[in-house]
Amino acid sequence: MAKAKISVNGYGTIGKRVADAVRAQDDMEIIGISKTKPNYEAAVAHQLGYNIYAPAENVEAFEKAGMPAAGSIEEMLEKSDLVVDCTPGGIGEKNKPMYEKVGIKAIWQGGESHTISGFSFNAESNYEQAVGRDLARVVSCNTTALCRAISTIDRELGVNKVRVSLARRAVDPNDIKKGPVNAIVLNPVKLPSHHGPDVRSVLPHINITTAATKVPTTLMHVHTVNMEVNKDCTAEDIRNIFGSQSRIRLIGQGITSTAEIIEFARDIGRPRHDMWELCIWPESITVTERELYFFQAIHQESIVVPENVDAIRAMMELESDGAKSIEKTNKAIGLYNK
Repeated sequence: MAKAKISVNGYGTIGKRVADAVRAQDDMEIIGISKTKPNYEAAVAHQLGYNIYAPAENVEAFEKAGMPAAGSIEEMLEKSDLVVDCTPGGIGEKNKPMYEKVGIKAIWQGGESHTISGFSFNAESNYEQAVGRDLARVVSCNTTALCRAISTIDRELGVNKVRVSLARRAVDPNDIKKGPVNAIVLNPVKLPSHHGPDVRSVLPHINITTAATKVPTTLMHVHTVNMEVNKDCTAEDIRNIFGSQSRIRLIGQGITSTAEIIEFARDIGRPRHDMWELCIWPESITVTERELYFFQAIHQESIVVPENVDAIRAMMELESDGAKSIEKTNKAIGLYNK
């Protein structure tokens, strides 16, 4: 079978991780990545052997910087079967006419709205519905985490309603332009937050309400989850259900903070200290009369990366079975947590 030809438009926090993950697959190949200017990220991409494409008006700047562009972004798209748009939120929507003109399949990230593709993706929740689609949106880091947890419990016990309080990291570690530095920001002040409707774009039957704040950290998000289920269960039942999932990691061994999770990721040799799994503290899992409570942590820079790979595989019809794609993706990138 011929490999799917994939381009990554935008080589920032998510794009560089997606490019590396796609490169690791044996049924896909990277045609190229795009950068708008020859900065340090472009220099690293050049050193790693990626073909760099740039806006036509900036191609000469890359030549002068010693990292010749392979061509324009449009030329990259014309050589590809599918593009993964990893540009900042709002830019992806502006890119859509370019993709339509070329006639290429496209994946966007959670910074864009559901309407950009009419289909929002989470591998554990709706992989089969993505098979053969031309357009899809991989939901955000927070929504990916919530979908993983909710769909896992819903399959086993049925979920009646979900209430979540999100403590969101303020910015990514490399962002020096934003804050807060010394504040907790209501995000938004008006309740509920957008995360509930975003979950319903994947799991429309779920009754979910969310509230969110931004806190002065760059490492991870933390959710306090309350879930009402339809069957009797124990905390041990919930631990066993979560523990059976490859993309959910039960965090123990005295870890009580996001800083320790990141250090753990470094210690086990994860690239860029990435934690692709949703991290749940098993000690926090409490069940009272069909209501369960737990804490979960989300590495915002990496949790959506395997989701993008699975979305590619579904849309390109390389694999019709979601569980098989998840297993294949995990093995290729080195995601082992059992």
